[in-house]
Amino acid sequence: MKRVTGIGGIFFQSADPVRLGAWYRDHLGLDVGEWGGAVFPWGGPGSAPGMTIWSVFARDTKKMEPGSATFMVNFRVDDLDVLLAALRAEGCDVLDATESSDFGKFGWVIDPDGNKVELWEPPAGQ
Repeated sequence: MKRVTGIGGIFFQSADPVRLGAWYRDHLGLDVGEWGGAVFPWGGPGSAPGMTIWSVFARDTKKMEPGSATFMVNFRVDDLDVLLAALRAEGCDVLDATESSDFGKFGWVIDPDGNKVELWEPPAGQ
C-alpha cells in the first residue's frame, strides 16, 4: 500500500495572518489570495496534476487542535480509509473524526511529539 504521495499543504498560525500573508507576497512573491493562502500547482509531462497549499490561520484557530504545534503539514494519500486503518493497527493516535467534501477526504493522526498531521485523499483526477 502506498502511504504518503506528496505534500498537500503547509498551514501555520500567526497573530496577524493578513500582515504575514502580505509579507510573503511582497518579499517572497507568493500569490496570496483573499482567503489567506497561495496555491502551488504542479505536474507536467509524465506527472499527475496536483497542488500544494500554503496558508496562514489566525492564532486562535482550532484547525491544529488537539495538536500542540502552531503548524500542520497536510500529506496527500492514495486511500485515506486504508491508511487510517493501518495506522490504528500500528498503535498510532488516529483521530476518530474524518471529513469529506468537494475538496476530497481528510483524516488526522497525532505524531509522537504531539503534532497534528492531516492526511488528504484528493478527489479523483486531482
